[in-house]
Amino acid sequence: MHWWHRLPLSVVYAALTVGYMLAAAALALLLQRWLQPWAAVLAAVALPMPLLLYTVRRMFAPARSLFRALAGTVASYRDGDFSTGVAWRGRGELRDLVASHNELGKVLREQRLSLVQRELLLDTMVQNTPVAMVLLDPARHVVLGNLAARKMFGDGRKLEGRSFDDLLAGTGDAVREAFARGGDGMFTVGDDDQEDIYHLSRRGFRLNGRQHELVLLRQLTAELRRQEVQTWKKVIRVISHELNNSLAPIASLAHSGAELLRRGQYDRLPTALSTIEERARHLEGFIRDYARFAKMPAPRLEAVEWQRFIAQLRNQVEFEMDIHPADGTVRIDAAQVEQALLNLLRNAHEAGGPADEVRLSLRRLPDTWRIDVLDRGSGMNEAVLANALLPFYSTKRHGTGLGLALAREIAEAHGGRIALLNRDDGGLCVSMVLPA
Repeated sequence: MHWWHRLPLSVVYAALTVGYMLAAAALALLLQRWLQPWAAVLAAVALPMPLLLYTVRRMFAPARSLFRALAGTVASYRDGDFSTGVAWRGRGELRDLVASHNELGKVLREQRLSLVQRELLLDTMVQNTPVAMVLLDPARHVVLGNLAARKMFGDGRKLEGRSFDDLLAGTGDAVREAFARGGDGMFTVGDDDQEDIYHLSRRGFRLNGRQHELVLLRQLTAELRRQEVQTWKKVIRVISHELNNSLAPIASLAHSGAELLRRGQYDRLPTALSTIEERARHLEGFIRDYARFAKMPAPRLEAVEWQRFIAQLRNQVEFEMDIHPADGTVRIDAAQVEQALLNLLRNAHEAGGPADEVRLSLRRLPDTWRIDVLDRGSGMNEAVLANALLPFYSTKRHGTGLGLALAREIAEAHGGRIALLNRDDGGLCVSMVLPA
């Protein structure tokens, strides 16, 4: 590399321009002896031009090589190869350009390496997750299927490129029916002796400008079995506790009654018998509540006037009411919704607030009816709010944990929902939403 390659380009351009102008001026003075002035100037400008072009070409040959090298590395970057770089020992703007270009290559290499590592990690996670994952293109051909999907749909063989509809045709009736229903859902595969429960999830999104679908199939058998066992254990504990609380005093009082009879102390027998009756009726109500929760039939919908319905409620429990509009009607199972609201209103009275602060608010929304049961009790902490709607969960000493769970079951059977939230100035709001 020559010494002038280390100079800034502006200095080289200026030197060439000054040299050319001086040479042309000197040549014009010399040619004035033989030519007219205008001819001398024209000849002085034209004659040094080949020499100038040769000099410029020679001086900038390494720069042209550099530009070709830069173009080659850019083409390599475009093809995904970031391993190349450019060496340049000159100074000035070209050195800065080469340094920036090499720094760009370094950043691209680091990003590419990071992406490769992330892709490797993601592929490892996707392939080894127990959830069957299938990615479908717009033509419903498999773009990606992990190991669990291969086992479920392809007998362990690769699924990429195959028609997903053809794969579904080789599965059982339950799987095909689950996909035919559309959307998310659960289905069961196998018989009673060897039954597997799956959750189907389907999500659409755009990838590279085209609509794709991601299908996820998660086996829930073991998880549901564990939850089922835990639920049964809790049910057994609750029932055992309640039975013991009732049967122990009944047995004790029956023994005491026998002693009173033996001693002839008949005046104390009514008290013992009354207590036995009270505990027996409590046990009867307890078992009836469990049976109602376990065997609740599907709601029988009929048109019900809100005013008449709420008037019947007020005959059974006290509360203030706020109804808008006053003459509305709704299609519900009146007996079931009445039972749900009775449970909520009785809970509101047991919350510890003033009885005259228990209120039922009814509002007509665009597509739903919203029923709020409000009190000014102590409310619930976050842990209780998170579990209050679960069956058998209760913070009361003698509670069964079925009141709120039954209300939730009734609301959801009607296509609605129920939610709990603490009020700003204290107390609880239980909100039930039913379809209009």
